[in-house]
Amino acid sequence: MKAARPASQYKLLALDLDGTLLNHAGAASDADVEAVHKLRAQGVKVTILTGRLYSGTREAAELLGIDGPVGCADGSHIVNVKNDKTLLHHGIRGRAADRLRASLERNDLVAFLFAEDAIVHDERGADYLPFVRTWSTDLRYAHRITEHALWDSDDGMTAVVALGKEANIGRIVADIQRDASESMQVAMFPFRRDTEHWGMVARASGGTKGTALAWVSSHYGIDISETVCVGDWLNDLPMMTCAGRSFAMGQAPSEVKLAATDVLETTIDAGGAIAEAIGRAFGTKL
Repeated sequence: MKAARPASQYKLLALDLDGTLLNHAGAASDADVEAVHKLRAQGVKVTILTGRLYSGTREAAELLGIDGPVGCADGSHIVNVKNDKTLLHHGIRGRAADRLRASLERNDLVAFLFAEDAIVHDERGADYLPFVRTWSTDLRYAHRITEHALWDSDDGMTAVVALGKEANIGRIVADIQRDASESMQVAMFPFRRDTEHWGMVARASGGTKGTALAWVSSHYGIDISETVCVGDWLNDLPMMTCAGRSFAMGQAPSEVKLAATDVLETTIDAGGAIAEAIGRAFGTKL
């Protein structure tokens, strides 16, 4: 674990959303919201770094009173909440997009295209909309997903999610790692309890919660060692390894707890974990 700075030296707080600020019902605890507002009143900057798209992030940002940059899609898209303008975007485009599309077609997977602010699906994806709504509630229908204009757009896709059998998902992940590892990053995961339902998410290389934290810190003229972050899952590891102080939620898996400088006693179900982190990291500021 890294040694923590004195409380008075931290200037920016970065928060994950699902499992950290927001519980399984998508709600934040009053104690956490109040603690964030008090912290901001003391001049500390607050940002959100989440796997959600911006359309699924904005409401939480407004709840916390954030009007600056937030990092969405695990750092692939940074947006200024004040005017909804994109500040940075890492998109899947060009040859990488062509290879990904070809692999999707070969492996007969249900796919979802993540634009900067919406998720595009076709008829095959309709049954899985409750699952993908976690990233954004802005859902748009396309006749055939592999023929959508996003594949050829200059900005590219913020992410692509594919769902299917484990063997098929494994093949597309192998394709990406073999043919496009320099331009894309990919992860596979089970999304239902039986092994027949797996998923993968592909994003352009260069964007993580760690790079987003560095960007937001620089935007405010703050050294990254003067930042604090709170998270609960594996996609939070990049920001935890570079923040000055990092808190793992009480329910976080062991890998996340080991990477953090601190482990919170509070879980998302209990509520108040962010208030606990603020009290421990910023202490006398409140």
